[in-house]
Amino acid sequence: MAFRGLHDADPLDTSVLVLQDRHRSHLVDIEQFQEVLHPRQQMIAFLSMWRMDPRIRPYVIRAGFYGIYRLGHIIIDWPLITSLVEKWRPKTHIFHVPVGEMTITLQDVAVILGLRIDGAAVTGTCVLDVAGLCGELLGVIPPDEALRGSAISIRWLCQQLSTPAPDADEVALQRSARGFILALIGSFLFADKKGVHVHLCFLPLLRDLTQTSSYSWGGVVLAHTYRELCRASLDRKRSISGCITLIQLWSWERLHVGRPDFGRSAAHPVPPFPHALHDEDANVVPGYVADGVDDVLPVQQAIEPEGEPEGEPEPALPLGCRWRVPLTRLHNPSGVLLLYRDQLDAQTSDQSWLTIFPIFA
Repeated sequence: MAFRGLHDADPLDTSVLVLQDRHRSHLVDIEQFQEVLHPRQQMIAFLSMWRMDPRIRPYVIRAGFYGIYRLGHIIIDWPLITSLVEKWRPKTHIFHVPVGEMTITLQDVAVILGLRIDGAAVTGTCVLDVAGLCGELLGVIPPDEALRGSAISIRWLCQQLSTPAPDADEVALQRSARGFILALIGSFLFADKKGVHVHLCFLPLLRDLTQTSSYSWGGVVLAHTYRELCRASLDRKRSISGCITLIQLWSWERLHVGRPDFGRSAAHPVPPFPHALHDEDANVVPGYVADGVDDVLPVQQAIEPEGEPEGEPEPALPLGCRWRVPLTRLHNPSGVLLLYRDQLDAQTSDQSWLTIFPIFA
């Protein structure tokens, strides 16, 4: 395929670009379209409402979502996300840049978010007996005002399940853990444009928390992210849903555009791998990141839930947790859409980690 030039990724024959007349990049070319995508993100609201009870931590770990919880909320650079959406091609599911084609892979999801990418498919039905399902697995039946179709209010879940009784038995703690994981799914992995409801189709998959981690959560998160990138790239969309944190962390790991610097002194270097990150790094910069700051279990310390064998180790944290440290912008300005567009168009092959290479290369 012949291209226009070094800093212009458009082909000479634009007919090969499927749906180009509806694509966001076409609007930029003909109208200098400057609107930045900016949906609501509710992860920080969820984490501020729901402080994870230490008694439900073992269930969250076994279900495979503890790494997502520890990753927490990272402030999104919306101009960066917008510039990437402008490079996304919905036909091939790739970012089309002058140096080649890049995309988010299953490997990226597994390493950055720590989610499983093999195992059983995450599937089910949207036709649910809401009262029966919630009564069995959550122990409470939501009122009509807490529902939107088959989706349930995350705030209502927090109000009902965030504080188990001091003498709560295992059944009650498992119900609280299911509510916590369900709210985490709706706030982080499958957030809608408002981020205030989560679909109950995920709840049956949390029935047996020892089996929940056997599902390919990483695969379905990637598929959902692809779909939301496709939707946002067409027809003047003003917002984008899904796991936006995955897109941003993938960009920071793979590209130089908009990547912050680690604000560490030489005496306190950045941990090279996520398992070296401890809780003292979690909330150094107030207002920049948020996670379970009250969950002070150090990495590698054994957890000993009641009724379980001693010595169960805490899992290694995903790579994305390495960005939960002080970050600076001294060498790479942020938040400027036109700058990001120019930097992506001027990208050279030595400025990116192409996805054919391992992320730890």
